[in-house]
Amino acid sequence: MEENKPEEFKRELGLLDGTMLVVGSMIGSGIFIVSSDMVRQLGSAGWLIAMWVLTGFITVIAAVSYGELSAMFPKAGGQYVYIKEAYGKLIGFLYGWSFFAVIQTGTIAAVGVAFSKFAAYLYSPVSEKNIIYELGDFKLSAAQIVSIITIILLSYINSRGVKNSKILQTVLTVIKIASIFGLIIFGFVAAKSEVWDANWANAWTSQSLNTDTGSWLPISGVALISAMSAALVGSLFSSVAWEGVTFIAGEIKNPKRNVGLSLFLGTLIVSCIYILANVMYLAVVPLQDIATAESDRVAVVASQNIFGNIGTLIIALMIMISTFACNNGLIMTGARVYYTMAQDGLFFKKASHLNKASVPAWALWAQCFWASALCLTGKYGDLLDFVVIIVLIFYILTIYGIFVLRKKMPDAERPYRAFGYPFLPALYILIAIAICIALLYTKPSTCGWGVFIMLIGIPIYYLTKSKE
Repeated sequence: MEENKPEEFKRELGLLDGTMLVVGSMIGSGIFIVSSDMVRQLGSAGWLIAMWVLTGFITVIAAVSYGELSAMFPKAGGQYVYIKEAYGKLIGFLYGWSFFAVIQTGTIAAVGVAFSKFAAYLYSPVSEKNIIYELGDFKLSAAQIVSIITIILLSYINSRGVKNSKILQTVLTVIKIASIFGLIIFGFVAAKSEVWDANWANAWTSQSLNTDTGSWLPISGVALISAMSAALVGSLFSSVAWEGVTFIAGEIKNPKRNVGLSLFLGTLIVSCIYILANVMYLAVVPLQDIATAESDRVAVVASQNIFGNIGTLIIALMIMISTFACNNGLIMTGARVYYTMAQDGLFFKKASHLNKASVPAWALWAQCFWASALCLTGKYGDLLDFVVIIVLIFYILTIYGIFVLRKKMPDAERPYRAFGYPFLPALYILIAIAICIALLYTKPSTCGWGVFIMLIGIPIYYLTKSKE
């Protein structure tokens, strides 16, 4: 290492910063959009809320299970470190490879595109419809350029040190939570009893909307199970990225206590916000309108019903703040994983260095480049399916890692033990496996590709290993 380069991270983040990082990374654009598709799949108020409650339940179980691992390995790299310690370098590499190729960069791209989608409400020239350049099938829109600019800007802010990005994250997340609570409260005030009663009249009658004919078809049995798994893609995608705080453990004060607590508090706050937001949608928007919201923007319809015409602008601003803070958290934490992998010789060597501001700048820019490239594919609906299945597979492996490590390292210091072990972690694993199987069955093309991209990592691992 060169003389002027700091050897290690600075511990500058407290419990509030950690919790705001979890909340800020989790709440992106999903909660404002995905309920629309969930209602098309399941067609009832009861099933919609049930899916959000199930998602919240398994997310909090997973987060408190991670608490044991974060207390055992309180260093940068988080989930990657846990997987490597439990299963060895190959599986650790597969996670890091998937994380770089799809999970983190795909999520950053999807969130960046959501930012520009809503920016177009305030300034129409930056919409997806404004095509700036065409070459064959490839089209470059103003929206894609805006999303890439935001990713570059946030990568730059993060390369200047963790303090700036920490302040930005906490301030934007506090504004985000306050504005969502404001929307929920105004929604309950403006609630219409006839809308609420009609939405709950057949609360458990499951039906799916045929988008071609606009008619509802009753569903049960296998069709209901596949509709549930399709609906869960939305709520689960809105509830990922909470593990980001584990990646940055090297910069958290008293990480053995604060990482686990941030995970629990952050996921609990977000799960409550999500359930309340959906109850509010059901109080102000008829089910049919939730299912047929333009571009799935259910929050825009709700906001128009609450505030009138200015509602659209209010939501557009909220989502821009929300997605900006979300991407700041994702960009900040993601780079720490490549840094730790590079330290283990499993990623480009340049990523293993910190700059003068004690941050892994090279890793930040590598991530920025690939996330920007993914923005250009424009297919982020598919990106969601890619991301969700791989994220779930690694959540399962990580939580099973608790069982593995209890056998492998029985005497290791465990300042905190997984809550409800072994019952709750095992329950999470079973539910998540069931969702993965259902996803592969119902969305074989996109989810299959996700698994394929993950498995490409195996030959890459052995090719790079032989060079060492």
